[in-house]
Amino acid sequence: MSILLVDDEEAIQKNLSFALERDGYRIVQARDGEEALALFASEHPDLVVLDLMLPKLDGIEVCKRLRAISTVPIIMLTARDDELDKVLGLELGADDYITKPFSLREFRSRVKALLRRAATPRGEAQRDNELIQIDGLRIDLARRTVEVDGRHVQLTYVEFELLRTLAAAPGRVFSRQALLEELWGSAAWREPRTIDVHVRHLREKLERSPSEPEYIFTVRGVGYRFRDR
Repeated sequence: MSILLVDDEEAIQKNLSFALERDGYRIVQARDGEEALALFASEHPDLVVLDLMLPKLDGIEVCKRLRAISTVPIIMLTARDDELDKVLGLELGADDYITKPFSLREFRSRVKALLRRAATPRGEAQRDNELIQIDGLRIDLARRTVEVDGRHVQLTYVEFELLRTLAAAPGRVFSRQALLEELWGSAAWREPRTIDVHVRHLREKLERSPSEPEYIFTVRGVGYRFRDR
């Protein structure tokens, strides 16, 4: 599997590339936002590791443009331990974020988790021919497509996995930690608020009125559940 690594710092490129290549991945390196977009178009990577601060086009703009054309998993890197940066990256469609400085163990764990989930159908594969349909919502698990009232809705990788997890167990209440573990295999190094951001995005894309959801409900003080069929 290939990873597009976008960072203008030579030391970070060298260290991360070395670690990922040791894990068996093919690394494509970009030093600025324009080069990242060009290489993405030509190399079709399986995952993008994207620094927030880049020359020419910053990571925010690159993430936005990638999300307009692809659902490839994206990990955002930020040098500032600032909640706004983290949430902003997720709102633009990033699947995960990590704040510098970080340990190589943490970084490799996140990369492996996203690539593993993207490459392998979940658990028993939810029976690849299964469709989840309720009212105007249609989730095709095999094709990884979602429609609302006949309109195609494009979800990021993590948004789809979150929706599938909730919709496959209607009525079951999931805590934020349980959802983190379900999506990434571990809740380590991740803030529960990450789930809140992704749920908000799902509601904005799926619900007729996000403030009065029909599909994904908040269970106060616990987490979330999908409506009973």
